[in-house]
Amino acid sequence: MRPTVVTFVAAVVLSMVAGAVPAQPSQTAAFHPSPEHPRYWEYRGDPTLLVGGSKEDNLFQIDRLEAHLDRLAAAGGNYVRNTMSSRDPGNVWPFHRRDDGTYDLERPNEAYYQRLERLLRLAYERDIVVQIELWDRFDFAREPWLDNPFRPANNVNYTADEIGLDNRYPEHPGSNNNPFFRSVPAQNDNRRLLRYQEARIGRLLDVSLQYPNVLYVLDNETSATPDWGAYWAQFIRERADAAGRRVQITEMWDDWNLRGEQHRRTLDHPETYDYADVSQNNHQSGQDHWDNLMWVRRYTADRPWPLNNVKIYGADTGEYGTTRDGVERFWRSILGGSASARFHRPTSGIGLNDTARAHLRSVLRLLDRFDLFAARPDSASARLSDRSPDEAYLSVGPDRQYAVYFPDGGAVALDLDAEEGGTTYRLAWLDLEASTWTRTRRRSAEDALALEAPGPGHWIALVTAQGDAP
Repeated sequence: MRPTVVTFVAAVVLSMVAGAVPAQPSQTAAFHPSPEHPRYWEYRGDPTLLVGGSKEDNLFQIDRLEAHLDRLAAAGGNYVRNTMSSRDPGNVWPFHRRDDGTYDLERPNEAYYQRLERLLRLAYERDIVVQIELWDRFDFAREPWLDNPFRPANNVNYTADEIGLDNRYPEHPGSNNNPFFRSVPAQNDNRRLLRYQEARIGRLLDVSLQYPNVLYVLDNETSATPDWGAYWAQFIRERADAAGRRVQITEMWDDWNLRGEQHRRTLDHPETYDYADVSQNNHQSGQDHWDNLMWVRRYTADRPWPLNNVKIYGADTGEYGTTRDGVERFWRSILGGSASARFHRPTSGIGLNDTARAHLRSVLRLLDRFDLFAARPDSASARLSDRSPDEAYLSVGPDRQYAVYFPDGGAVALDLDAEEGGTTYRLAWLDLEASTWTRTRRRSAEDALALEAPGPGHWIALVTAQGDAP
């Protein structure tokens, strides 16, 4: 059976209609890099491309969660982001709140963890993978810090002098001024604070380790030192080992340049991390966006592993590019061999709007006909002649099959291998905005095959060699 994005959404829907109780989480469905295609994930025995979009990042805190996940699954999505954040109105924090409004860090708030369990269960029932970010720096500076239970003035467990934390951090969290993120033994060795931090992560793992459909990210856009990430990666792995579970862990760095030193703290340390999240590359646009992704692939060529994009930036409502930029980044990531691509939440991304769902459906259409998992991006676009920068991108599949992505129409020539000269080809165009294929036509070519998109907009040309021309 050809692998697809979603493997059993229809079966889940039928079981729910029939009133059946969904199966309990099973580690036999373990989620891990594919042994055959290590750039991609494997779930339930099949290589899996993760694609998605959602209206919020901390999904476990939202209302109408089930309907939102149904909407994602109906479009073919199987991937969401969940920051363990509590800074939005109506959110709950992870510790018990007393009648006087202060928190007791010795007591967990079970409502917080029940919300997480509900998200993981509902996602599991729909074959949706949840990428969890354990610490969100935006909860630990400026206004959100004023409400945070870890703030000394907000709890009954310590004072500012006792714990070494201030009650105000007015700077942007990217400054990393809060020593909350330096508590580990290799840094400040703040054992008292670390005890409460470990209690929070330990309780979270009590829930999440029951489910196989989870990826772990230690931080959101961190500027912390490598010691912080290494400590929590080891903490999670030891808990998982004790529970007989296999986990996938990475760190998300703040630097928008994938070639920067921060990202090498992940890329150079497979003993600590299992994959890389390259979402910050989605601040780049056009040819630079593609070239940086290709650089990471080359850098990890000797040890290929999944490259995730849990945040595809770009929306007409935001500051990180337009909706067109976001859709282009989505498809460059997919044709470029990324393991995942998820539209970021509004206003910085298009979330799960009509445009996002149309492109999720188009991913399914592409995978029906093209073996993306065995394909290889043409990193330098060497086989596309008469090409302008950012005009088209190529992925070369097995059995002389080619997928060429046009971000906005255009025309290029697909250069053929010498042994392919005089071959008949089948050519079909996938309209990515309409999620429909054109009628397949036969073409013959000697040295190059001319490809001109049917019109403006997002298109993929699928070219399949048939053999010698008559």
